Amino acid sequence: MDGVTLADVVSTLGLAIALAACAGLRAWLPLLMAGGLARAGMLDLGESFRFLSSDKALALFAVATVLEILGDKVPAVDHALDALSTVLRPAAGAVLAAAVFGRIVDPLQAVALGLAVGAPTALVPHAGKVALRGISTAFTAGLANPLLSLIEDAATIVLFALAVVVPVAVAVALAFVGILLLRRLRARHHVAAAA
Repeated sequence: MDGVTLADVVSTLGLAIALAACAGLRAWLPLLMAGGLARAGMLDLGESFRFLSSDKALALFAVATVLEILGDKVPAVDHALDALSTVLRPAAGAVLAAAVFGRIVDPLQAVALGLAVGAPTALVPHAGKVALRGISTAFTAGLANPLLSLIEDAATIVLFALAVVVPVAVAVALAFVGILLLRRLRARHHVAAAA
């Protein structure tokens, strides 16, 4: 980490958390956007992760993004995608976080940090999304799921854009929301246990 400042570390950590959170909503879209921005020279990825901006990677990410977005609009398919994505989204979050960490640490450390930071960060919005879809399916027989899917598409794009522009602010906001959600879950658990 020679020549790396505290500001570099904080900014990189914020970006890693924010991009991984995007992967918790959509696995492939954040990879496509990160690769595209890296290709355009607008997002710096670690040297070992520049393959994310290769022609083959971008083509794969584009096809997978279209399939994920379209499949998520079909109520019967969205649940199968969510089940598959329980592994896929944390993996995408880990890759995105590792690619960002690769700017300031060696590749092995970047992968370790990507797994430690990116995978659990992506799992949180994914779990929230799955819970929300379950509620939507129960109350609307899945008819509201395509609308929720469109909102998730938009949220992924907006969160990604904010992550690139103001990564630390996004990471702090995500942490704040996560803490609030955990407190609510604990409060519900305590109420249920007392009953």
